[in-house]
Amino acid sequence: MAGRGVDISALPKEVRDQLAELDLELSEGKGLGQGKEKELKSCCVCNASGSTHVSAHTQAPPPSSSSRYRDRRSRRPHRSGGTRDDRYRSDIHTETVQAALAKHKEEKMALPMPTKRRSTYVQSPVMNCTPPAAPQARDFSQVDRPNNPPVVRGMSRGQSHSGMMETADGVPVNSRVSTKIQQLLNTLKRPKRPPLSEFFMDDQEEIVEVPQPDPNTPRPEGRPIIPVKGEPLGVVSNWPPALQAALVRWGATQGKSPALTALDITGKPLYTLTYGKLWSRSVKLAYTLLNKLGPKNEQVLKPGDRVALVYPNSDPGMFLVAFYGCLLAEVIPVPIEVPLSRKDAGSSQVGFLLGSCSVSLALTSEICLKGLPKMPTGEILQFKGWPRLKWVVTDSKYLTKPGKDWQPHIPTANTDPAYIEYKASKEGTVMGVAVSKVAMLTHCQALTQACNYCEGETLVNVLDFKKDMGLWHGVLTSVMNRIHTISVPYAVMKACPLSWVQRVHIHKARVALVKCRDLHWAMMAHREQRDTSLESLHMLIVADGANPWSVSSCDAFLNVFQIHGLKPEVICPCATSPEAMTVAIRRPGVPGTPLPARAILSMGGLSHGVIRVNAEDKNSALTVQDVGHVIPGALMCIVKPEGPPQLCKTDEIGEIVVNSRAGGNMYYGLPGVTKNTFEVIPVNTLGAPIGEIPFVRSGLLGFVGPGSLIFVVGKNEGLLMVSGRRHNADDLVATALAVEPVKTVYRGRIAVFSVTVFYDERIVVVAEQRPDASEEDSFQWMSRVLQAIDSIHQVGLYSLALVPANTLPKTHLGGIHIFETKQNFLDGNLHPCNILMCPHTCVTNLPKPRQKQPVGVGPASIMVGNLVAGKRIAQAAGRDLGMIEDQDLVRKHQFLSEALQWRAQTDPDHCLYVLLNAKGLVVSTATCVQLHKRAEKIAAALTEKGSVNTGNNVVLLYPPGIDLIASFYGCLYAGCVPVTVRPPHPQNLAATLPTVRMIIDVSKAACILTTQNLMRILRSKEAAATVNIKTWPTIIDTDDLPRRRPPMIYKPPTAEMIAYLDFSVSTTGMLTGVKISHAAVSALCRSIKLQCELYSSRQIAICLDPYCGLGFVLWCLASVYSGHQSILIPPLELESCLPLWLSTLSQYRIRDTFCSYSVMELCTKGIGTQTEILKARGLNLSCVRSCVVIAEERPRLALTMSFSKLFKDLGLSPRAVSTAFGSRVNLAICMQGTTGPDTSTVYVDMKSLRHDRVRLVERGAPQSLPLMESGKILPGVRVIIVNPETRGPLGDSHLGEIWINSPHSASGYYAIYGEESLQADHFNTKLSFGDPTTLWARTGYLGFVKRTELLDAAGDRHDALFVVGSLDETLELRGLRYHPIDIETSVSRAHRSIAESAVFTWTNLLVVVAELSGSEQDALDLVPLVTNVVLEEHHLIVGVVVIVDPGVIPINSRGEKQRMHLRDSFLADQLDPIYVAYNM
Repeated sequence: MAGRGVDISALPKEVRDQLAELDLELSEGKGLGQGKEKELKSCCVCNASGSTHVSAHTQAPPPSSSSRYRDRRSRRPHRSGGTRDDRYRSDIHTETVQAALAKHKEEKMALPMPTKRRSTYVQSPVMNCTPPAAPQARDFSQVDRPNNPPVVRGMSRGQSHSGMMETADGVPVNSRVSTKIQQLLNTLKRPKRPPLSEFFMDDQEEIVEVPQPDPNTPRPEGRPIIPVKGEPLGVVSNWPPALQAALVRWGATQGKSPALTALDITGKPLYTLTYGKLWSRSVKLAYTLLNKLGPKNEQVLKPGDRVALVYPNSDPGMFLVAFYGCLLAEVIPVPIEVPLSRKDAGSSQVGFLLGSCSVSLALTSEICLKGLPKMPTGEILQFKGWPRLKWVVTDSKYLTKPGKDWQPHIPTANTDPAYIEYKASKEGTVMGVAVSKVAMLTHCQALTQACNYCEGETLVNVLDFKKDMGLWHGVLTSVMNRIHTISVPYAVMKACPLSWVQRVHIHKARVALVKCRDLHWAMMAHREQRDTSLESLHMLIVADGANPWSVSSCDAFLNVFQIHGLKPEVICPCATSPEAMTVAIRRPGVPGTPLPARAILSMGGLSHGVIRVNAEDKNSALTVQDVGHVIPGALMCIVKPEGPPQLCKTDEIGEIVVNSRAGGNMYYGLPGVTKNTFEVIPVNTLGAPIGEIPFVRSGLLGFVGPGSLIFVVGKNEGLLMVSGRRHNADDLVATALAVEPVKTVYRGRIAVFSVTVFYDERIVVVAEQRPDASEEDSFQWMSRVLQAIDSIHQVGLYSLALVPANTLPKTHLGGIHIFETKQNFLDGNLHPCNILMCPHTCVTNLPKPRQKQPVGVGPASIMVGNLVAGKRIAQAAGRDLGMIEDQDLVRKHQFLSEALQWRAQTDPDHCLYVLLNAKGLVVSTATCVQLHKRAEKIAAALTEKGSVNTGNNVVLLYPPGIDLIASFYGCLYAGCVPVTVRPPHPQNLAATLPTVRMIIDVSKAACILTTQNLMRILRSKEAAATVNIKTWPTIIDTDDLPRRRPPMIYKPPTAEMIAYLDFSVSTTGMLTGVKISHAAVSALCRSIKLQCELYSSRQIAICLDPYCGLGFVLWCLASVYSGHQSILIPPLELESCLPLWLSTLSQYRIRDTFCSYSVMELCTKGIGTQTEILKARGLNLSCVRSCVVIAEERPRLALTMSFSKLFKDLGLSPRAVSTAFGSRVNLAICMQGTTGPDTSTVYVDMKSLRHDRVRLVERGAPQSLPLMESGKILPGVRVIIVNPETRGPLGDSHLGEIWINSPHSASGYYAIYGEESLQADHFNTKLSFGDPTTLWARTGYLGFVKRTELLDAAGDRHDALFVVGSLDETLELRGLRYHPIDIETSVSRAHRSIAESAVFTWTNLLVVVAELSGSEQDALDLVPLVTNVVLEEHHLIVGVVVIVDPGVIPINSRGEKQRMHLRDSFLADQLDPIYVAYNM
């Protein structure tokens, strides 16, 4: 438009937007023409016989209602741009695809469509992020985040408090998610194409399955190929000794003869450069380069130096002068594309090329220099990866005319490099192919002979003149033969697709140099021009004629333009490559002679590298045309593309290699790569070289047909090797395009590449989606592409992604930059708006699932076998608790209530507890006597107000503090059984109050002790909305109780009576209450006292939740028993003051501290970077001797190590941090303590672990998993590792369930119904063999025992217990045992935007939920990365990937993930996910 004098900026914005979109469509997919019928006809391509097939499935879309403008536009025929273009058009192929899809339709297979939050597919990615539904800070005050309360152990799911109808697994029947999963399961029931061969080695080297070769695979049967010779290169007397000599000759004798005509943007001639002007300007430039660049005329450039040529495609004249100026100055030109911005696709690779060629000077035109991106200072921007360049402008006015006596030196052509042509490899690297002066000259001579060029004729060039055919014909051979070149730039073709045809007609050109794209565009627009004639054409050279899909473009073009005088024999496809240059070209035929035959090949045969003629199944046939004979003076043969260059057989596809003087010589500056490409000596079947002469690899795959005609079926760089079969990227693009992409994607904007996942290549297709395509259309198109490629190519796609319009990285001529697209896909930077993953179809090399054999061998034999094999039985024990002789001490320690009374009498003013607030100030304290008196007041209130009886359960509902401790002892004094419950969160009653209610109901509490504040909340309207508040038991507010003493302090008749109930929600979402007897309390407190050396003079700091498990024991019980002082820090206070815990340790010089993982994570993430500031404030942690993390899970090694590393600068000893381990059946099994060996870490083989075996490996070994010991086993505790199925003891090389024998184990579950069988099974169970008398408690955790080299206090070797994970949470997949945490660790590493992840299974499908911390446009990037990492590291195929907001994965108070809650919420459709992908 600019060329027609319209000021676009003056138009209204919506018109400008529509124009911009139109321009995009012009460049990518749509042409100019009238009527939908024409579009239908344009989709039909004529075959050689001239008959036309119309696809029955091509329907016109309904007119769009948005505007007349869009309606008109939607009826335009399609035209394509860039390198991926309509060379793929083929009616036969379209028919094939429709037939394949019809077959699939009969199967009526419903594929589950991904679920997407509305904002995710709004195409403006950043503006539309959905705000998270709730405050995102992970809140430790909640037991469970989702609305569904935990399930009570011993209570059937049917009685859970959710009103939905549920299936056996507790999943709502009416769930939309369940329906989709059912659809997914249906698709997975379809048989996979390649059967899995029976392969599985239950061995340490569990190798991936290699599919066995199919006996029916076609194999080559011909004889070895004989090298093919081109015609000899004729000797012509007047050929110049060097190319520059030709320019000298024409400049002097034919100065007025036109050398080049350039066109403006409208297609009209802009200027004509004559041979005289070309010569004089080139000489001026050569003189300037050699003499005028440095200060005081110092010589900056020497002959042989490399110089970059940076000229736009619209300025061929300036390029021609610069190129020949460099040749005359004997410097080496390196033509490159004009850089547009710092972020150009492949920009750093171009920098690599310039660096490897040592380029420091760039020539450009004044206009181009002005257009280059600049810094604010006005200097040219330093492009990413580029060396520092000096820019030189070559416009005539800046050049110096040489004196009369100066003449350029023109030696006879020799082997020195003449110019360097850039070439991008499949891996994205840009290399420079150096062409010697003699090769350049010989190539021009060979092309002159092959094309029969005559002096003074006219050539129309539509190709890029900086490289390849455009350079060889339009810049080099043309000057040698004094040809007049008319250069048609790409921009002109976009505006006026017929311009090149008009130029042929106007100038009566004998030769035209085009690509299939140009044929197609001209064909689309030919109705606009009636009187064009192509009669003058002697040769229509099709530069990409080597593409198998070019045949349909050539046929269609001939069909349309035959009436305009185009002769069939002038169409000349050719085959070229940057390394071998021209390999073969079809010579113009004699009028009337029959055209060469086509080859109709079987695609199945091609995928095995074998030529088979396809007569029967036209659905999988490929028609290819020849590219003529070998270039004159060359020798060519076909070798195997992989491995040594062995000669192929006559019916085998291989790589074309050429020996010729007219080819590239080397990759400049890269001698290693050069040898493999430019110095190849083919070998025969025995491996012996066939001769001395070196050949050059062309990168083209093909074969020699009858009459020594060359056929090309693909390129090495487009080759996808999947499971030993070869597929051509271009073939797959053609199939995808045949699936009516009109409404969904842009035709010219499809990328196909392969990525290596799990030991094989996997095919990925990425396309740009039209802005107006609906979700259903896109999904429909994607599923049809999957089916079409599966049917026609017999290969499964791994991933198919659609990205928003205009977001794929582009090459300079508008095509897709494949390597950058692939890199974006692998790095998670593609930002698709739709994605389908199909790992189930294409991953066929997984090992066969493990079949668990029925064991005919009993546990006794296994144990004997272990002993015979020299393996120890996996058992370990803490040191002896020892006897207490003194009767006073026995009495003092029998009951905790008595211990408190004894302390209140003997040491009344000793301070037991100090409670801190967020500012680190002491809020309250409790001495022995104060605690005793407060307990008495509460006991009196219980008997008076609560009218409770001995043995009644009383719920304690308090925030973390001393009130909670006092009310606990008050209950013991009154003879009641205390039940500590976490109070509901006032801001989140709906989620937290049901759990409180459930514990109160399950424990049948007679009374609730709480504060005034919480009493108000329990009776509030908000609470009434969630639970029935009228049925609360008696609530006693203990804030202002009168000073009363109970009539008597209760003393239990026996130590086996229940002291308190401990309720906790496990990670599987089970609410479990256990009964802890007085004897167990005493034994546990004594065990901790011995392990941690706790005395009255000691001080410890506790930053834990005080409601269950070991946290409650340390907070409420241990101080009263051992007499040490506990500084209490409620974890909630850390949210308002992160350094509170650490500054307390420093201020009070604490030696021993206890915390949870949540607290450690908060410090690591929140203040890990502020250690310098904290150090300046005087914070010092060198006093800390032990920092124990209290947990009921596998130690989080990464977190503890990063905590130690981050705070090492503050004096924290790396030996200080350790973990404790407890379970429901026994609250404390291990704790590091103050003496004994350091915590040990081992590395185990994950593959063995999945088989329940433990194999130690070295650090850094592949598939190794680091595990940290869970602390030292407590005194009085015995541990044995048992097979959970046979209940027999195991050897120490096996993973098994941890069983405990200890005086402080719990007495049993407190459940609604007396499930005696469960009690006996978990708390009082016996081994099936070995030691049948001891009663053991089952922890429900898997682990192993390893004897270490370290010595314990007694001088014996230390046995370490390693906890691997909860038995209830393990995933049984493919017959192997997986631990969710291992898969989650891999997932969290997959992408920077994954904040947290959780996995669970549903009907044998693995579901991965990932929290997205980045912008929502990253959401779909996570799907392939998560699928890849789980497949690579765990050999599992992910069934469903769910992307959610941060904070959605529920965690309990100990910071453990509640995976079963998450599963129930997902299946009940309560997660509000950003995206759900169902992998097919």
